[in-house]
Amino acid sequence: MKFDAKAIIFDMDGTLVDNIPYHEESWIIFLKQYGIDIRPEHFSAQNHGTLDEMIIRFFGNDLPENRIYELRQLKEKAYQDLYKDHIREVNGLTPFLQKLKQMNIKTGLATMGIPSSIDFILNGLSIRDYFHAITGGIEVSKGKPDPEIFLKTVGKLQISNKDCLVVEDSMGGIKAAFDAGLKVIGITTTHTEAELMDNGCSYVINDYTDIRTG
Repeated sequence: MKFDAKAIIFDMDGTLVDNIPYHEESWIIFLKQYGIDIRPEHFSAQNHGTLDEMIIRFFGNDLPENRIYELRQLKEKAYQDLYKDHIREVNGLTPFLQKLKQMNIKTGLATMGIPSSIDFILNGLSIRDYFHAITGGIEVSKGKPDPEIFLKTVGKLQISNKDCLVVEDSMGGIKAAFDAGLKVIGITTTHTEAELMDNGCSYVINDYTDIRTG
């Protein structure tokens, strides 16, 4: 595909890296330590929103803030320990970011990840300097599929919604982008091309070698 945009906003998990299976496995292992058993096939329905929203969903509404913070950090450590030896970018990502920089196209990151997870991926791939704006899950009150994180990132980029594209792998992320008035490129790390097109994506790619910028 070829696109014409002044800015592009990337999701992180499942978009910069193909890591969703590691996130899901780490959640199941983490929850089991606290006596919460959930089958892998049932987890995806619970996998949305901010990390704090997910902690509350599994552990209850009466948790004090310091306990939510503690559980959040422990869960992310479990994920990073599981994924650290496997981290690699989706094929073609760095060359694509380099091309966007040459073309003076702004880039943003809009992820439900917390700061340590954002650092883990961006520093692990050495791509932090390519992003003009980074918005993480702790900066919003409602996670995807709410559009707040995309609206905030568009504001940081100081760009019109009509001039901005989003790359997303998840249905919640796609809905969030649409509700923010943005067009979406779907990437097939988590869902099939047919599923992504059926949910309204303008284009679908398998990796970043599928995008032509010239």
